[in-house]
Amino acid sequence: MSSHQTRAPSRTAEQLRAAVSEGMRATVIGLLVSTILAVAKLGAGILGNSFALVADGVESTLDIFSAVLVWGGLRASGAPPSDAFPYGRGKAEQLAGLAVATLLLAAAAGIAWGAVHEIVVPHEAPALFTLPVLAVVVIGKEATYRILRAKGSRLGSQALSTDAWHHRSDALTSLAAFIGISIALIGGEGFESADDWAALVACTVIVWNALGLLRSAARDILDVSVDAETRARIRSLAVGVQGVRGVDVLRVRRSGLVLIVDIHVEVDGDLTVRDGHAIAHLVKDHLLGSELPVLDALVHVEPARSPEAPSSLSGRGDAV
Repeated sequence: MSSHQTRAPSRTAEQLRAAVSEGMRATVIGLLVSTILAVAKLGAGILGNSFALVADGVESTLDIFSAVLVWGGLRASGAPPSDAFPYGRGKAEQLAGLAVATLLLAAAAGIAWGAVHEIVVPHEAPALFTLPVLAVVVIGKEATYRILRAKGSRLGSQALSTDAWHHRSDALTSLAAFIGISIALIGGEGFESADDWAALVACTVIVWNALGLLRSAARDILDVSVDAETRARIRSLAVGVQGVRGVDVLRVRRSGLVLIVDIHVEVDGDLTVRDGHAIAHLVKDHLLGSELPVLDALVHVEPARSPEAPSSLSGRGDAV
């Protein structure tokens, strides 16, 4: 029995546009912060003889590219469904997150290589003025992380959350550099490479976070099911529709900022095709009109399982 095929009215398209706009604004803020701090760190690192600070500046430069990637991913994910992309372009958002996580790993590898080189080659201790520069950087990057993390969590944006961690990793490398430079200045001769060792320590933290972000982005790209709480809410919404006796199959996947639902609902087996179709229509309208970001729902109708019916003959109708 077919479900209603016409797209039901919903607030999702409007919500998606609003969420994308909000996410893009947050990304621009991160981009501006990264640009200012990258220039400050590179200048202070070169003038103050601190490789850790120069490496930190390079990572901030990568933050600029990652912000552009996230902005582009969000913009693409906000495009409405079309004949070529019937489910929209939500995956662009996850692809952006994947690219940013890869940039994090590349940055960590570059910083580690440079730090090892500086440890092997003797050099002077960093200048004292690099410390206040790093203090400002840590505060600025941590604040940016918190803003983007909150936005990403509220909007359900993998790319924004990944970009937020990029800023947090930058804050961590800056903090490590601050500690390393402090040790070098306090310890004096023989401790000149302390900031380089600090950069290596920060690299391990960056790699750990980047791998976690890669895993999270890859899960969404591979259509791993959403969390149990979201599935339970969708199931509850469907069962709340008059005429629905239960839910037999429920599949939910995330596509960028929205959800795609495939659901089999159980109804009275003696209903007419027209009545079953009407119930499927109501379920779809109910899901698309809910507060959940459901972009589309494919509703299939099953006859409710009777106590005496063999389980192998129930709950498995034709797909629609």
